[in-house]
Amino acid sequence: MEDIFVGRLMSSPVETVSPDTEVHVAAEKMIDERIGSVLVTDDEGQLAGILTATDFVHIAAEQRWAADATVETYMTTDVTTTTANAEIRDVADTMIEQGFHHMPVVDETEGVVGIITTTDITAYMSHVQTPSPS
Repeated sequence: MEDIFVGRLMSSPVETVSPDTEVHVAAEKMIDERIGSVLVTDDEGQLAGILTATDFVHIAAEQRWAADATVETYMTTDVTTTTANAEIRDVADTMIEQGFHHMPVVDETEGVVGIITTTDITAYMSHVQTPSPS
């Protein structure tokens, strides 16, 4: 995975919601799109947070669901991000160390430009040919 950059493997465009989106609407979007997270962005497209399937598991386990709750209530705001120019090995290491399955890809001026997921990395790795031992 040397010299493979996030921009080559990331998914883009990404599904986003605003902080005031009702949680059930975000959940329906995740189900409809068959994705494990939605990025929460402000009016300028800047990252405000992330809401993942794991967040929904915690919400259900703690029985703290509110029918009219918004994404802002449950989203993670302390989000680790990367850039399209980051090496995939470094990002994969961070994801493993932190237990992340999704990492937003951001640009200083454009805001959110994509997302890199364990699925993206696995899909790439499944197509990499390794030389047979001689």
